[in-house]
Amino acid sequence: MKNVLITGASKGIGKAIAIAAAQKGYNIAICARGEEALTKLTFELMAINEDIIVAAHAGDMSKEADCVAFVEFAKSNFGHIDIVVNNAGVFLPTALINPDNNAAFRQMMDTNLYSTHYITQTALKYMPSQPTSHIFNICSIASIMPYSGYSVSKFAMLGYSKVLREELKARHIRVTALLPGATLTDSWAGTELPKERFMTAEDIAAALWACYDLSAHTVVEEMILRPLQGDL
Repeated sequence: MKNVLITGASKGIGKAIAIAAAQKGYNIAICARGEEALTKLTFELMAINEDIIVAAHAGDMSKEADCVAFVEFAKSNFGHIDIVVNNAGVFLPTALINPDNNAAFRQMMDTNLYSTHYITQTALKYMPSQPTSHIFNICSIASIMPYSGYSVSKFAMLGYSKVLREELKARHIRVTALLPGATLTDSWAGTELPKERFMTAEDIAAALWACYDLSAHTVVEEMILRPLQGDL
């Protein structure tokens, strides 16, 4: 049975990935800031498969100590970690030339980039050196397109994924960066755009697990996913 660690798991893409993991019969460690949402998701995942372990941990992934604590919590429940999904993220509209946005820009870098680094660096201590060990970084279409200061954090996350891929070749650990475009999650709450213009979180989750299920001879380094009618 595989052991999966997912940050930002209580809603949206992270939740869809967790649900699909439960359907596959994997043990799951989930993290988010809200304990109530985590408790609700824990019961939902256990209802899907009562034979799995679901370990929920509340934490703020913009803080290094919370990132390390979450991984250590997962290790204490599972013994080792097979799959890491760095999904925690935040979008704050920021103009880089405006000094009033510096705090928001720092928060995005801490949450989107540095949490990925701290989670990954800690988890690697407990990941077997084999192709069934896999790190997924949920980047964004903003990793390759300029969407305000948010893009800087996602450009950096994609660059981090590329370097990590090279460093982990010797350990036979796979690294995949997913770059989804507009996906219908809480981030788009209140939009008047039709649902048909968006991808679903379930599609992103399906793409991730399709990458994982490839043979040990293959790795998807990057995957771009866009709504059928293009970017919004």
